[in-house]
Order: sequence, then C-alpha cells, then structure tokens
Amino acid sequence: MPSAAGSPDVTSRSALRKLSAAGAREVISSRFFATPCFPPGAGPDYVNAAAGLTFDGGPEDLLAVLHGIEADFGRERVQRWGQRVLDLDLIAAGEAVLPDAETYRAWLDLPLDEQTQRAPDRLILPHPRMQDRAFVLVPLAEVAPEWRHPVLGKTVAEMVEALPQEARDEVVPL
Repeated sequence: MPSAAGSPDVTSRSALRKLSAAGAREVISSRFFATPCFPPGAGPDYVNAAAGLTFDGGPEDLLAVLHGIEADFGRERVQRWGQRVLDLDLIAAGEAVLPDAETYRAWLDLPLDEQTQRAPDRLILPHPRMQDRAFVLVPLAEVAPEWRHPVLGKTVAEMVEALPQEARDEVVPL
C-alpha cells in the first residue's frame, strides 16, 4: 500500500536510505519486484526486494531498527499478514540459528495448517519459511546467491532452483 512517502517502490527506496541512516553499512539491494500478495487475498500485490548489509548490533537490535523504520512510514502491527505500507523482515543473519537449533527445527517442521495460526514470540532465524517463498528467494538471489542456509545446507541459488517454475514466474522485475 502507498505510504506518506509515496508508492510502494518509493517507500521501499526511502526505507533503504533509512537503514543506512540507522547504522547499517554496505547496504546492497536487489531490483524491485512485483509479487502476488501473501497470503492470497490479503490485499493488493506487493513490491518486494532483498537487501544485504553489515550491522554492528545483534539480530534483535537490527529487528528493532527494522520495526522502527516500518513505524516511521505508518506501519501498525494490528493483524498478522494484514495490509501494510511497509514490511521489513529479517530473513537471516550470517550463520546464526536462533533462538537455538531445537526451537528452530520445531518452527521449520510446523504443519501447514498451524503456520497461519501461530506466530513465534521471539526472533527465529533463518526465517523458517524462506525456502518455500519465491518472493523472498528470487530477490535474495540477486544479493546473496551463495549464502548457505545453516540448517538446510543449501545455497540461495539452490533453493531458488528447487522452487516450482510457476512460483518463480510470479516474481516479476519492476
């Protein structure tokens, strides 16, 4: 959805600039992509991108920065997967598996019917659904194709290749 800054792509570019202003360094970004909303029917289609960066704090600190930037653009966390002007997700932090391998595995193996009903009460990294989502992996492949998932052992490029072609085709460069 548009924000006070403008259209979704303008909002996203502005958010990238705010990341740098908040202490992120070496920020690189993929192209911007049009993608179907997730879950289907949750609102208008999205603009997605991926960014790689260096940050001096821990993953929780970076997540707080991301949430602060979302709030700066008018994001209110009212409904999970509800319509929003900006959604900045922390997908991975190097080789970190958070909060621990056992908890991560539980979220990774969560049955499909429970995935929409439950939300973790803490940061889970890498994102336990990243390997299933073309809207995450296709942009991520532009900035970190050789990053290797610390649990699954696959690179981003390998995870993209494993997605159905139909899912990859839904991620369209703007």
